[in-house]
Amino acid sequence: MIPKGLTLRRVHILRRAMTPPEIKLWQALRYRQASGWRFRRQHPVGPWVIDFYCLEQKFSVEVDGWSHNTGKLRRDERRDADLARRGVRVIRVAAAAVMENLDGVVETIIAELGGQRPPAT
Repeated sequence: MIPKGLTLRRVHILRRAMTPPEIKLWQALRYRQASGWRFRRQHPVGPWVIDFYCLEQKFSVEVDGWSHNTGKLRRDERRDADLARRGVRVIRVAAAAVMENLDGVVETIIAELGGQRPPAT
């Protein structure tokens, strides 16, 4: 398990080094503007740093580039299983899908969150 301090340092580094698809999706999700749900970016859960996390729903969105199709599949499976044990539901979206069809990706996220926006607070 990664010590908490190391995870938090990684969070700060990853926030500054977001990929173009992550930036594009973050612009759609931040401030509840697309989905209505509050998301955090590069959020630590246990030893993992999640791309986008909705705390109210314990819901994670991971943006996967081409490297996840080649060498990271087993690591992703272990990570997703550990997050599931922690009660976190994970969906993965392709980076190419974010760049080519952002609206469709956001619709998928909303559907995974129950197909509706949260009650107004």
